[in-house]
Amino acid sequence: MLDFVERLAELSGLPIGIKSAIGEIQFWDDLAKRMSNEKRGVDYIAIDGGEGGTGAAPLTFCDHVAFPFKMAMARVHNVFAKHDMQEKVVFVGAGKLGFPDQTLLAFALGCDLVAVGREAMLAIGCIQAQQCHSGHCPTGVATQRKWLIAGLDPTQKSARLANYIVTLRKEVLELSRACGQPHPALVSPRNFEIIDECFRGRSLLECFQLNPETTRINQKDEEEIRRIMALDSGDALNLRR
Repeated sequence: MLDFVERLAELSGLPIGIKSAIGEIQFWDDLAKRMSNEKRGVDYIAIDGGEGGTGAAPLTFCDHVAFPFKMAMARVHNVFAKHDMQEKVVFVGAGKLGFPDQTLLAFALGCDLVAVGREAMLAIGCIQAQQCHSGHCPTGVATQRKWLIAGLDPTQKSARLANYIVTLRKEVLELSRACGQPHPALVSPRNFEIIDECFRGRSLLECFQLNPETTRINQKDEEEIRRIMALDSGDALNLRR
């Protein structure tokens, strides 16, 4: 696989990564070890939660295949941290992360980016009919049938999608500031407590055996983020004045 990844990178000049739901973990340990030893590898890893995303997957897969996102992300990130490779790879998270609290939690687990499918589709009219794979999507979101596609108004739907993204970004930043940080990348796993059905609380660190030092960004990047966010805050104040 690494030979293929390097060949694609050479031909395209683009970042090359892999996307996977997570089950058996030995593959990821082998991958991290080889990337560390051979000084080559993927540029990003997109981790899908077993929760299912757009509804396109077979129902039995959504219900029974792969770890939920939180477990999957924690396990893979821990494996790469064990080989001191967590900062050599961009981690992308997916799996019902389109709500601000879940987005922020994904960043605390070590994600650099999140991919949002389900919530963005709902913004443009998806009703979760789970017909994506059939070509019979009743709202025209996931089909090539012209008479169904005609039900989509691109002008209206694009505005709704943009509103969703802007609102998500705003609320993630608000939650970050409630944690005392100007940017979600700086929020620590220590800011999260997981409450079970019996109202017992455990820290995110304890739940997923995280090392707070390996999930935080490096000092140089932190300083740059704080500098940029300080400039943005200054610009906002000037605009209000």
